[in-house]
Amino acid sequence: MEMGNITTVAVFVLLRLSNNPKTQALLFVLFLVIYLLTLTGNLLMLLVIRADSCLHTPMYFFLSHLSFLDAFFSSIIVPNLLQNLLSTWKTISFLQCFTQISLVLFSGATEACLLSVMAYDRFQAVCHPLLYMVVMDRKVCTGLVGASWAIGIGAGLVNTLLLAQQHFCGPNLIHSFSCELPPVLLLACSDPYISIASILTTAVVVGLGTFVLLLGSYTCIIMTALRINSATGRSKIFSTCSSHFLVVTIYYGSGVFRYMTPASNSALEQVLSLQYSVVTPLLNPFIYSLKNQDVKAALRRMLARRPRLTF
Repeated sequence: MEMGNITTVAVFVLLRLSNNPKTQALLFVLFLVIYLLTLTGNLLMLLVIRADSCLHTPMYFFLSHLSFLDAFFSSIIVPNLLQNLLSTWKTISFLQCFTQISLVLFSGATEACLLSVMAYDRFQAVCHPLLYMVVMDRKVCTGLVGASWAIGIGAGLVNTLLLAQQHFCGPNLIHSFSCELPPVLLLACSDPYISIASILTTAVVVGLGTFVLLLGSYTCIIMTALRINSATGRSKIFSTCSSHFLVVTIYYGSGVFRYMTPASNSALEQVLSLQYSVVTPLLNPFIYSLKNQDVKAALRRMLARRPRLTF
């Protein structure tokens, strides 16, 4: 598209994961299976939490939102990835690309906030057990979740709108299998200072801010656990928090590195992108279900139920 003497990019070309048709077919089957398992695992987690009254607690209220968000995040990335694996032309329109960027930023920021909220919930449960249900009542839980979603929406909209103000005159090859802010920003012909300042501010406020809350919560939890004389009590605390800590480690280990370091179009960046956008949403429900006795017991109760016929 030309505007006077200025050429404007109308479509972007996404990077091929492989040029070999057989490898592309294999990747298509692999990612399709992962996507179906991701949807099944997260939706099953939602169903179990909703169906079992024993799981109607603040911890599982937050987990249900995390499961929904993981299913949503996976649906932003994987269907387009599957389509591109089968397509001859790996192109995406300007509007589709920026919509995907906005939704990815929204999901990432919201998940970071939810993980810090879940850490705060565990801090209250471990460090102030007698006041836990008073402090973490339904109004507080709803407010914390609402704030997480609001922050995510704000982060997605602000950064995408600022990125859309950049001028893209070519080249139009995105060195990624999906539209992400760092590789797209490299294609801007105009000065990207405002967008870079915005994404760094978001990373510091949301990424570092939530990480500090996580670190503070787990420091207090560990100190409380070490003061307990009973080995059984300490084991119960660490068992309760281990699933969440593992999810946090995976999320921050890949996502934060991807967005807090300069884009270099390296193979490592593609591996990290695949990990946090395709693999992590799959792992989360299995981590929480396999390492959580309450979820496993609720799942067994749900599967043991038989439909009752009434006449």
